[in-house]
Amino acid sequence: MNRTTLSLIAAATALAAVTGFAAVSAPDSADTTATTKTPARLPVERSSLLCPAPSTSELAETAYTSFTPAGTDGAGTGGTAELAPSVAPLDDATAADDEKKDNKDEEKDGEKTGDTAGGDGAKEPAADGAAAEVKPFLALKEPGKPVSGTKNTSDAPALVGTATGRLAPGWTTQQTTTVTGGEGRGLFGTSCTSPDTDFWFPGASTDDARQDYVHLTNPDDTAAVADIALYGKEGTLKSDTGEGIPVPARSSVPVLLSTLTGEAEPNVTVHVSTRTGRVGAVVNAADEKLGGDWLAASADPAPRVVLPGIPSDATSVRLVVFAPGEDDAELKVRLAGESGTIVPASAAETLNVKSGMTASLDLGDVTKGEAGSVLLGPAEGAGETPVVAALRVVRGKGTDQEVAFIPATGPVTERATAADNRAKGSTLSLAAPDGTGKVKVTASAGSGGGEQVVKTYTVKGGTTQAVTPPVPQGLKGSYALTVEPESGGPVHAARTLALTQDGVPMFTVQTLPDDRGMVSVPATKEDLSVLK
Repeated sequence: MNRTTLSLIAAATALAAVTGFAAVSAPDSADTTATTKTPARLPVERSSLLCPAPSTSELAETAYTSFTPAGTDGAGTGGTAELAPSVAPLDDATAADDEKKDNKDEEKDGEKTGDTAGGDGAKEPAADGAAAEVKPFLALKEPGKPVSGTKNTSDAPALVGTATGRLAPGWTTQQTTTVTGGEGRGLFGTSCTSPDTDFWFPGASTDDARQDYVHLTNPDDTAAVADIALYGKEGTLKSDTGEGIPVPARSSVPVLLSTLTGEAEPNVTVHVSTRTGRVGAVVNAADEKLGGDWLAASADPAPRVVLPGIPSDATSVRLVVFAPGEDDAELKVRLAGESGTIVPASAAETLNVKSGMTASLDLGDVTKGEAGSVLLGPAEGAGETPVVAALRVVRGKGTDQEVAFIPATGPVTERATAADNRAKGSTLSLAAPDGTGKVKVTASAGSGGGEQVVKTYTVKGGTTQAVTPPVPQGLKGSYALTVEPESGGPVHAARTLALTQDGVPMFTVQTLPDDRGMVSVPATKEDLSVLK
């Protein structure tokens, strides 16, 4: 029997085995025609978060709160959620050379930070150059109960984390840094981000009064390469150094925006994209007079955007908008307050945003003592041009001023969470730009104890409702707020955390985009035609 005959027999046997398995595994139904089914909504099994290096100030105190909501159907029983310092793996050859040179007098020193955390701390790389074991700084044990930790050193690193199993759906971590003095004094808050390949940051600046850094954090074991483009009021700002920025594996790189261009502009849109790999990106903005905060990425470009959560006592609000496409945008600017939607007196009839150019609009004390949200949409007769947008919000007067940023954010479609809340100082803003919407708000147990509390809110269409959120019974430590829609129109949410320090009304605002803890999984069906 020749080789060709043997090959044919083997192929026929394999085909029969596959066909037999498919037949045994086929559904009981006799219908073998293709049918269209609604994709199932299932919880994610893995999620990643990246927290930037908090501050280089000796006066910085940073608190972390990590949380996964409880009660996700189908999330299973196992899983972990851990955040650890970002550490770049050393090149094997370099490590081997270092080991030969320093083998006789090597010393291994742990990280001396005096930090407290829910995890086991971290170790610095070994002096012999070998890859060091990196232990988690913060480790979440169960859904529904947050864990917290602190870092009070100026060299605190960026954190890289992964959650799996039942701890993955909706995993959220808040990083809140208090800087009590210096040009960068203020309350800097940010929700740790998921890695991606594309980010838009309207509201940044290269002005002499600002020190804005974009932090790029790479969670993977291979290097990433990023491009940073800057756009001012006249278009692209010239830059010779914004392209091909290497971000080593499991490392974080801060880039000072003013070093990328010689043009000083007060209102700049930053576009971060990657050529290879993926990164987490967020902008640290510090003003020499107004303090500072983190500027998170805007929601994806859209013709209609909502910017929720302007505090009632805001003394100055500036809107910054960018049109990334090829068409100009003619936008109508509205304010959704507690009693309804109006066109602010400080806004022009329409805001014209040229393609590829950054437009700004000073709205002053637009809220007039009422909490509010800015709504942007096409002007009458204008086209549906996608835009990105952010607000710069100032509280206080004179030397006692503080700044925060509010990027455009999408509605809460299934669930969203703000992880770090205290017994006092938290305000939850809920905006319903269209029809009336009803949401359920859950205050989790505290990181040190307490029992969760649930409350529902109904937000009338075209309004913003700012509420003091529920506080867990017997609260100890910090807690999380989770927002879930129950009925009616879409609701956009933001949380303000306020802390007065030496007369300065420090505050930070985090928008609450949907946590994407659920994904659509298409229905599948055996199809023997693929064997033909």
